[in-house]
Amino acid sequence: MSTTPQDSTALHVDVTVEIPLDHAFAVFTERFDEIKPREHNLLDVPIERTVLERREGGSVYDVGVDGSTCTWARVLAYEPPHRLVISWDISPQWRIEPDPSRTSEVEIRFVTEGPERTRVRLEHRNLDRHGQGWEGFRDLETGSGWPLYLDRFRAVVERLVGEVSAAERS
Repeated sequence: MSTTPQDSTALHVDVTVEIPLDHAFAVFTERFDEIKPREHNLLDVPIERTVLERREGGSVYDVGVDGSTCTWARVLAYEPPHRLVISWDISPQWRIEPDPSRTSEVEIRFVTEGPERTRVRLEHRNLDRHGQGWEGFRDLETGSGWPLYLDRFRAVVERLVGEVSAAERS
């Protein structure tokens, strides 16, 4: 995994996984619940699951153990197997931002590097739209931010590949 330092209002993180492009996109979008850390939570209760509605105009939201929900992103583009764009509807104070003009965008691109290899490039852009305090979002480019999401994605891919390999050996 790599990150690219930027002097702009965008963050860049990428990871390479050893699966074909279409499979990488499917794993990321269909298993997003396994990728998003439960501790990244704006609800007052623990998260039971995270839902990524796989369509343009859909939402990304957490469901609490008590049934409460927190919608923290909108699906702006859903273009299998190459691209997913979601809004980042979270303010620098870590609250839901209801004004779409004060939100940023997260674009995830899936790029073929070979028949069984895909690079996943994540760009979180237009951070300055959040207004005062947006610079704090630069921390999302490190450790427990977007690199954690992509590490968890890679772990899901590796687990699934291992399960397929074990089934083939049986």
